[in-house]
Amino acid sequence: MLEVIKGRRSIRDFCDKELPDEHLRLVLEAGIWAPSGSNLQPWEFVLVKDRDLLEKVKLFSPGLFGRPAAIIVVCINRKIAEKAGKMGEFMSLMDVSMAAENMMLMAYALDIGSCPVASFNKMAVKELLDLPAHVEPALIITLGY
Repeated sequence: MLEVIKGRRSIRDFCDKELPDEHLRLVLEAGIWAPSGSNLQPWEFVLVKDRDLLEKVKLFSPGLFGRPAAIIVVCINRKIAEKAGKMGEFMSLMDVSMAAENMMLMAYALDIGSCPVASFNKMAVKELLDLPAHVEPALIITLGY
């Protein structure tokens, strides 16, 4: 495990090669198994593989480099987060961060490069993905070989 932790790096240049759906499922599953305060699991993960939609998201994401095969938009479900009361905002951000790290470590274990992207227009991405009002994008994870 320490090899995976030490080996993972932010990858910003990708080959033009599709990712197997089974590997993407494993990456998402790793996120679901992340620790969560009070086990609220206030996350929503939006997988984007469609090339046209990826290019549109990229227009609003100055921190998104290269041409990833897929992205995962890691979101906070505010309806779930508010169940934690005053700590909901802080806890939900920690929870989605741990989920994102789990996903990037799993990607690395599968020989998939990844990079966390915080520099993006959240409102534009929310609109592009047609997310409900209570679901807020927090981070983008790029994925590719």
